[in-house]
Amino acid sequence: MKKIIIAIDGYSSCGKSTLAKGLAKALHLAYLDTGAMYRAVTLYLLNNNIDYNDLDAVAAALQQVSIHFERIHGQNHTFLNDVDVETEIRSMHVSEHVSPVSAISMVRKAMVQQQKAFGKRRNIVADGRDIGTVVFPDADLKIFLVADADVRTSRRHLELASKGIDAEWDDIYKNLTERDQIDSSRADSPLRKADDATVLDNTLLSEEEQLAITLEWVRLVRSEE
Repeated sequence: MKKIIIAIDGYSSCGKSTLAKGLAKALHLAYLDTGAMYRAVTLYLLNNNIDYNDLDAVAAALQQVSIHFERIHGQNHTFLNDVDVETEIRSMHVSEHVSPVSAISMVRKAMVQQQKAFGKRRNIVADGRDIGTVVFPDADLKIFLVADADVRTSRRHLELASKGIDAEWDDIYKNLTERDQIDSSRADSPLRKADDATVLDNTLLSEEEQLAITLEWVRLVRSEE
């Protein structure tokens, strides 16, 4: 069976990573969490007090950033310069800054280059904001996730609480809507649905239901090979 690439795009906290992880596990594919890569870069800039409006400083910082993923107890963990930062990159502090950092052209180019290289080597499921439009425009299956903003906020609130991170519902809602606006309007690789992507509104779907739907889509794609 030929190599397959599944691209999942969508707005903040639509459950892209949940779906991607579910598909990767069910189909025995590698999972590429591109959002975690941008969060790791953001964390590096914040930890080192680097002003992301200073492009020369950002360019220098990118030379010092190494990102890789490891499976630990069945979960995908992000490593920044060989340090496990999976918990830190999910904090509200990083969430408040990740969209403007992700909008920096040189940051996007550096991350996209790494993502494309990964896709050449593996059967993968990748999720993010520009996977089906920029990173893997020839992906075998492109999914664009959408969900009601209130539902997305509640999901994010529960996710943070499960990790022991205290955040106000209103602050999360504001962060999500602001990130949507920044991601959709940036000049380099804006968030948008690929012309050949299939939209999945999971507002009223459980994790199991959305996984079942998308697994059927994969089966149809593979039956056409």
